Amino acid sequence: MNVPFLSFEPQHAPLRGAIADAFARVYDSYWYILGEEVKQFEQEYAAFNHVAHTVGVANGLDALVLALRVLGVGPGDEVIVPSNTYIATWLAVTQVGATPVGVEPELATSNLDPALIAAAITPRTRAIMPVHLYGQACRMTEIMDIAAEYNLYVVEDNAQSQGAVFDGGITGSFGHVNGTSFYPGKNLGALGDAGAVTTNNDDLAQKVRILHNYGSQKKYYNEVVGYNSRLDELQAAVLRVKLPELAEWSRQRQQVAAWYNQYLVDIADLRLPAVAAGATHVYHLYVVHTPHRDALQQHLTEQGIGTLIHYPIPPHQQQAYQDLQLPVGHFPIAEELATTCLSLPMWPGMNEEHVAAVAAAMQSFSLR
Repeated sequence: MNVPFLSFEPQHAPLRGAIADAFARVYDSYWYILGEEVKQFEQEYAAFNHVAHTVGVANGLDALVLALRVLGVGPGDEVIVPSNTYIATWLAVTQVGATPVGVEPELATSNLDPALIAAAITPRTRAIMPVHLYGQACRMTEIMDIAAEYNLYVVEDNAQSQGAVFDGGITGSFGHVNGTSFYPGKNLGALGDAGAVTTNNDDLAQKVRILHNYGSQKKYYNEVVGYNSRLDELQAAVLRVKLPELAEWSRQRQQVAAWYNQYLVDIADLRLPAVAAGATHVYHLYVVHTPHRDALQQHLTEQGIGTLIHYPIPPHQQQAYQDLQLPVGHFPIAEELATTCLSLPMWPGMNEEHVAAVAAAMQSFSLR
């Protein structure tokens, strides 16, 4: 059986009619920028995310940049970021003129290790940016306590974990102001680039609204040097159709993960995802680790099983960050994760037969 890494068909086919109707609704409204669809989605996502405010923006990177900007983070400041993350987290810090300061993850969960944060704090530190990686909530209670002790802001990168929970609180609701992405492959995905900022702070929400629309509240009157980073009406309409399905899609992802845990548990030299106490995981990705990653990936490709690597090069080793002069070995845990991680097929609509096929292909590799 061929099993693709990702298939949109089981999600999109049942919604085809509703999404077509949403497109028609936007088309017939004759209002295509910052209209009713964006307004309604912002309200609906805020309710889903247990926050007072959602501001739709153009993409997830812009969401993080705007979050940092409204907090006043800029040149001369430092922001604590995970050493193990997609580079957008670091890029957001750089784009506001601040310096990303990496902190290692927990090996078991791949998420930022709260026990290592305090040692990275300096007089220049302004914020902590935890990333709920692969779909698992970070240990936010500890992170918020550290931020309060040192008078720091928290900006959650919630691009991969909409709906995940830590100690009863939903990701994207802990931080002072937070960013998320609705890139098509995310658990809640648009049909193009899209993102949002979430916050419970009225003043910060208003600042984001001004900043993301050319620095303007009133057309042609610009208060600050702003951005053009607005959620598109068509994408908002699509997201409104998909948002009510998200809880069921998360449940399906968790079921697929449970099957994987059952089928893969006895494979030698394979470490399965671990979930921290108090956290839930919505499995944007199901990531395993093995010292034989490259050979296993090649074998699975030959067997018709799609896989990807998230992520093969840590941010500190990217050419973009050579100026930080962080040599190989500086973040050994992030580097180990990068050389051993492999993401297996994971999408709503996968069934036990799909998982069994992936497991059989992996077993055949381990038995060679």
